[in-house]
Amino acid sequence: MKYMFASDIHGSAYYCRKLLEIFESSGAERLILLGDLLYHGPRNALPAEYEPKQVFAMLNTCRDRIWAVRGNCDSEVDQMVLQFPMMADYAVLVLNGRTFYATHGHIYNEENLPPLQRGDALVFGHIHLPLAKAAADNYFLNPGSAALPKDGNPHSYAMLDEEVFTIYDFDGCTVAQIRLE
Repeated sequence: MKYMFASDIHGSAYYCRKLLEIFESSGAERLILLGDLLYHGPRNALPAEYEPKQVFAMLNTCRDRIWAVRGNCDSEVDQMVLQFPMMADYAVLVLNGRTFYATHGHIYNEENLPPLQRGDALVFGHIHLPLAKAAADNYFLNPGSAALPKDGNPHSYAMLDEEVFTIYDFDGCTVAQIRLE
């Protein structure tokens, strides 16, 4: 099965629209959102087309295919307008036979690990940097930021296609890739 991962939309209607266009044409079964959906946060610049009302309206159109976790910029007010659950700090997902611990990254991350077993994957956002690596018998995956990438990285998202996790920029170029063995 194929799954799409994205994080840190931060209220950008422009990048949410692009993300959903890619999702619709990708054949992915689910869109897994790793937090910071509507609000840009006090430390971030306003992203392109900052329109949280448009973002929640667009996301709600595919609410039955979204799994989401809460980011540090998400709140109960956001949950009131989103028609899919997004207030959990993490989700444990079994995708293609592998356990993924999905979280935003402000609580659990590489420095503060959740309870992972050998071979599990920690997939998170928050740092706005793409990451795909194996270390200490686990996988550490970050799709980067859809709207506010850092350190010169491109706007990005990721796809899990069977056992291959690939991070793409919005032009479809591969940013990073790892096979989960």
